[in-house]
Amino acid sequence: MTVLGSNELSAAALPATPAIRGGLLDRFWPGVSLAPSILLFLILTLLPIANLVVMSFHDITWQQGRATWTPVGLRHYAALANDPLFKAGIGNTAVFATVAVAVQMLLGFFLAVLTSRVFHGRVIYRTIFVLPILVPGIVIGAMWKLMYNFDFGIINQAIGLVGMMPRDFLGDRSLALASVIVVDIWHWTPFCFLLLLAGLESLPQDVFEAARIDGAGFWQELRHIILPLMLPTIAVTLLFRLIVAFKVFDEVFLLTGGGPGTSTEVVSFSIYRRFFTEDRMGYGSAMSVVTLFGLALLIIVAQGVARQMRRT
Repeated sequence: MTVLGSNELSAAALPATPAIRGGLLDRFWPGVSLAPSILLFLILTLLPIANLVVMSFHDITWQQGRATWTPVGLRHYAALANDPLFKAGIGNTAVFATVAVAVQMLLGFFLAVLTSRVFHGRVIYRTIFVLPILVPGIVIGAMWKLMYNFDFGIINQAIGLVGMMPRDFLGDRSLALASVIVVDIWHWTPFCFLLLLAGLESLPQDVFEAARIDGAGFWQELRHIILPLMLPTIAVTLLFRLIVAFKVFDEVFLLTGGGPGTSTEVVSFSIYRRFFTEDRMGYGSAMSVVTLFGLALLIIVAQGVARQMRRT
């Protein structure tokens, strides 16, 4: 039986302690360091949502600076099914998001592919393409409202040069939503362009070099290399833009105010009316909750589709 001396016991025991401590620290430190930020995020996110849900089951009135909460159960949610503004808002928002985002993705991808193949003056081109997203919303509303003006707008002046009659783009029910969609396309295409360009420039160049050696042309590269490799980036960009498009408010508020009639009524503007114009906070909360869960469902479905696209 071998008996270790005190020095040998110390030498055998001491090195294990720092290693164990280091392993535990490396294992738990990321979670510990992120915990305060996650906790703050949950508080700032879940508490307002919980308050919104509670408000949706009450009628809230103000008397002498105090809020009176009257329970109404599911009455607000039942009333949503017969609300013409809410129905119009859902329909217009779906059309707006589908058309605007589809065009923005196509234009953004087209500009990204072209810009990625330009070597001289690429900084100038990128700066020009990004300019619309830098313009404040209030400036966009004023600028496009002047451009759409029936009497002296530059668009009506331009179509008058080719013999066409001027059109009331923001006052005609058949043109108002399309006119707002055009503004949104102009404003948000740079966002899609930037994300898709970043994805294009991160693709491995050796794949393209091998394809060119094999004699592949541009359309073959686009179909068999660029599109398959870009699918994750396209899915993320599409998801981001759909979420923002479903929350559109400023362009409708500044250009048409939801009119004429309900032709440009969107969900966000309907909620704004209920909260700040009609002072129906409980009913507006119910609309907000339904919209919130609708967006959450959209995100879940989009993530599932994106996951499936990555597997294929």
